[in-house]
Amino acid sequence: MGSFLQIKIYRYKFIAYVIFVVIIGLTLGLLTCAMLLNQWIGDARLEAANAFASVENELQYDADRIEAYMQRIYSNHSLMEDARSFLSSSVEGYLTDSLQNSQFSQPWVSFPEDIKTYLYHWAQGGITQVSLHTNQYGNVVRFSDNGIASYKFGIPNTDEAFRDTLLKGFVYRKKLSDPAQGSKELGELRFLVSSDQIFKSVANYRLGKAAAVSASREIYLIGNEQDQELKELSRLAAANGPGHGYISQGFLDHNFFIAFTSTKFNFKFVSIVDLSMLIRQHANMLITVFLIVLTTMISVLLLIVYNLRDDSRFLHRIIQSIGRVKTANFTPNRPARYRRNEYGMIARELDDMIQQLDKHIRNEYLLKLKQQETEMKALQNQINPHFLYNTLEVIRSTALVNQDRDTADAIATLGALFREIVKKENIIPIASELELLQKYLEIMEFKYPGRFFYQVNVDQALLSIPTVKFWMQPLAENFFVHGFNAGSEFNLYVVNGWEAEEHYILEFVDNGHGIHADRLHAVQKTLSSHDDPSSDSIGLRNVYTRLHFFYGKSFSIEIENNEEAGVKISARISKEVIEHVQTVDYR
Repeated sequence: MGSFLQIKIYRYKFIAYVIFVVIIGLTLGLLTCAMLLNQWIGDARLEAANAFASVENELQYDADRIEAYMQRIYSNHSLMEDARSFLSSSVEGYLTDSLQNSQFSQPWVSFPEDIKTYLYHWAQGGITQVSLHTNQYGNVVRFSDNGIASYKFGIPNTDEAFRDTLLKGFVYRKKLSDPAQGSKELGELRFLVSSDQIFKSVANYRLGKAAAVSASREIYLIGNEQDQELKELSRLAAANGPGHGYISQGFLDHNFFIAFTSTKFNFKFVSIVDLSMLIRQHANMLITVFLIVLTTMISVLLLIVYNLRDDSRFLHRIIQSIGRVKTANFTPNRPARYRRNEYGMIARELDDMIQQLDKHIRNEYLLKLKQQETEMKALQNQINPHFLYNTLEVIRSTALVNQDRDTADAIATLGALFREIVKKENIIPIASELELLQKYLEIMEFKYPGRFFYQVNVDQALLSIPTVKFWMQPLAENFFVHGFNAGSEFNLYVVNGWEAEEHYILEFVDNGHGIHADRLHAVQKTLSSHDDPSSDSIGLRNVYTRLHFFYGKSFSIEIENNEEAGVKISARISKEVIEHVQTVDYR
């Protein structure tokens, strides 16, 4: 590790990687723990929902049984008569009225005994008290835990025994009317369902802490009668608006609550989840997650150390290769096992560069020599321009005197052509090069009147592109030397130029003789070869060499036969090289 830590950039990079991995690892660990905690809380919510549904079902079940018993009273005349007798303020009055209303031919029906038979034993102790009330007092049938019934008569309605409280249970109120007297109201039946019996089934669910809170803030603790802290938490949860949330009683004391509002009675069912207790219960899983995250972080850091160590080794090799180039030491370096990353690619390319650099320098040097040789040959072939201009002017004057205007125009065009050729500038716009070509084609038009025609169709976008001087005329000259048909009345030479997506394209098309397949293959091979040109294709080879030297590898020439007749020469210039070419001095 010390080798790459000695390099400043790798030392900072390693520190950044450590910070990044630790942050990502801690973030993933916390997110995982949060997701697990959320899942555990979700399980607690589901348990609380199931428990509340069980309570609601119990309440609905008792309501259905009470409703069924009311129907039993109305459908049994003897039972109704005994219930009317039960409204007496004393037991003596009840027994007297009950015996007077009974018939010797029918069995005696007792309202309290019927309640015990059909409500208490049937429900197994769910309904612990039934009372029948008038406006002033009520008579009570109360059942003990063993099912023993006790009776009290004439208890005032304001007595504590009739006070509705959640601690005792839930009260179902039913009006008792006499159908024989036009549904006259006789009194009110109150059925007390014990809270202990209703919430007994909740013990089967994994709730932790639970309570029922009435609208008057009475609290019934389910299974935790003496837990004062649970009372306070239940009161806060019931007062909270949403059906669930968090309650904090200190920095480390956080609780999650779930509250459900009953549709049967005005109370809330509250379940409290102690988050610290929940975390302790699942401590083993959290430790496992921590160990997995820690192992992953260490593995990633070891992988980073391995990569940084190899990268630093290749960086040393790159620096060594650059030092060799600076000292012009091109001896082969010892082979290396290159990695498939950016450093390995750079190291491999530098080694290849060192091996090829000498060859490239020699090739460029030879190309410069050939260019100078070409320029020297051009200078050697130049005739005294002033003598040539004066001679052509004398001939043109003589043609004008003899009224031969066509000959005079041709001589003037030739003079202008030679004047442009011997100018010193070597780099001109394509527009100027097209003007030189047109002067040459005008001369050939004079030579072959009525048998030769030409067209120049070049887009405006190509006219300002710089190019080397006097390369289009040799292409046209090839047409007149090899493709021109002197016996034909229509010889055509067309120059087209347009802008493509990535290239500028110039086409030189004629309708003359095509090139034989073997000859065409030889010409194409000559253009693609870097050897000295053959004598019979020096014109095309010279054009290609000059343009390739000027534009570089972004330039190409293609020669092919037209399907109808003649030859098509296509020159492609890449757009990428134009901006560079415009900024270079080629003098």
